[in-house]
Amino acid sequence: MTRPLIAVPARFSATTSALRFAAEVNARALVEAVWRAGGEPATIHPAEDGAEQRLARFDGVLLPGGGDLAPHRYGAADTHDTVYDVDDLQDSFDLRAARHALASGLPLLAICRGLQVANVALGGTLEQDMGGPDLDHRHRVHPVRVRQGTLLEQALGTDKVDASCYHHQRVDRLGSGLAVVATAADGTVEALEATAPRGWFVAVQWHPEDTAERDPVQQRLFEALVESARMRGRA
Repeated sequence: MTRPLIAVPARFSATTSALRFAAEVNARALVEAVWRAGGEPATIHPAEDGAEQRLARFDGVLLPGGGDLAPHRYGAADTHDTVYDVDDLQDSFDLRAARHALASGLPLLAICRGLQVANVALGGTLEQDMGGPDLDHRHRVHPVRVRQGTLLEQALGTDKVDASCYHHQRVDRLGSGLAVVATAADGTVEALEATAPRGWFVAVQWHPEDTAERDPVQQRLFEALVESARMRGRA
C-alpha cells in the first residue's frame, strides 16, 4: 500500500555535527512517529514563494516545533528578551503553509510552535513569555484535560493525557474560527481545533513525538493524521 505523503517543513539549524555546516533538520522522533503511523514523511525546504503550489502534491502537513515567531507577526510592538531563534523566512513559509492547509482542508497536525503558527495565521496572538518557575513548561510532563467530543479526543481515545512539554510561550488571544479543546491545570491552552473545519486539523502545544514510541496514546495523533491523509488521497 502506498504511504500518504506528509510534508514536514524543515527547521533551520545553525550547527550540525554530522554535516559540519548549518542545516535544515527535523527531529528523528517526529519523522519516525509519522513512519510508524504508515505515512511517508518528507522534509521540505522553507522557501520564500510557492508554498501553496508545493503543498498541492502532498496528502497532509505536519507543522513541527521550533524557535519563536517574530512578535511583529502578531502585532506586538516590543520583543521580550526571552524570544529566541526567530527566522523571517521560516515564519513566512510556516504561516502560508498553515493558512493553505486550513483553507483547503489539507489534513494538518500542528505541534508546539506549529500550534502557535496556526493561531497567529488566523489572527491570534501569543504571550511572549509565560513567566517564572510556577509557569515553567520546559522539560516537563504534566496532565492535560481534553474536551470530550473533539477530534483530539477521538484521536487519542481519552480525555486526559500526560503531555511532554517544552515551551515558554502560549496562546493569548485566540485566532478566528479556532476553539480551545485541551488545557493544562494552570490554564495554558494545550490544543486547538477549527470550529468549522474543512478538513482534519488538530494543534497541540506539547510534543507527542517525545513519548510516542512507548506511549500508544501519543502515537495515535500521528495515526489520525496519516489516516486522514490517506482518506483524502482516495477522495
